[in-house]
Amino acid sequence: MAHQNNSLPRHVAIIMDGNGRWARKRHLPRQAGHVAGVNAVREIVRAATDIGLEALTLFAFSSENWKRPAMEVGALMGLFRLYFRSDMEEIVARGARVRIIGNRTRVEPDIRQMIEDAEGRTVENTGLNLTFAFDYGGQEEIAAAVRELARAATEGRLDPETITPELVSSRLFTAGLPEPDLVIRTSGERRLSNFLLWQSAYAELLFVDTLWPDFGRKEFMDALQQFAQRERRFGALPEAVA
Repeated sequence: MAHQNNSLPRHVAIIMDGNGRWARKRHLPRQAGHVAGVNAVREIVRAATDIGLEALTLFAFSSENWKRPAMEVGALMGLFRLYFRSDMEEIVARGARVRIIGNRTRVEPDIRQMIEDAEGRTVENTGLNLTFAFDYGGQEEIAAAVRELARAATEGRLDPETITPELVSSRLFTAGLPEPDLVIRTSGERRLSNFLLWQSAYAELLFVDTLWPDFGRKEFMDALQQFAQRERRFGALPEAVA
């Protein structure tokens, strides 16, 4: 296992972008792009477990995606159901622990049940921490954490002076996970699009032109290789200068 490799990031987060463009290039419906995107998810999850990555977070559906045409949203929900039905056995067998972060109140009850089942079935697993950001928005997540802290302060359970970045982190959906070392976005767009805003404070950002359905094991390993070559300082001077 490559886990002993210190240059391997602990936590990789991916903004999976480009399904629609992939389909358009092939004169296929957008739905075909999303289906191909699910195959890419399968491939990357397998690669991550094979190399012993600690955490992988995939941006599956943003809180802004509800604004897409109802037919496309419905198709995406159908794919989500299909993925969890078809892939859970393999995910369990690979020892991954599944978490879904985001707002659970807006999805259909059967999807919420699926999410809870997936988390329940894998809660004891100690392999890859596999997180899907689903109906997720970073600002919404931070606002929810702030609301919780404000409520605690109002009720006298918390002294506002004791609020630290660590305390805020512990109230986010990702509490307990290492912060992402590497955030990858496919399809050439160069923005975070409200993804893990707080958690990515010191992440290396990597923007690749590959469309998500074409992002396979080779592209993933190339991204990890690029990460290994970067010098991370967290605001300090490089050792040679210091």
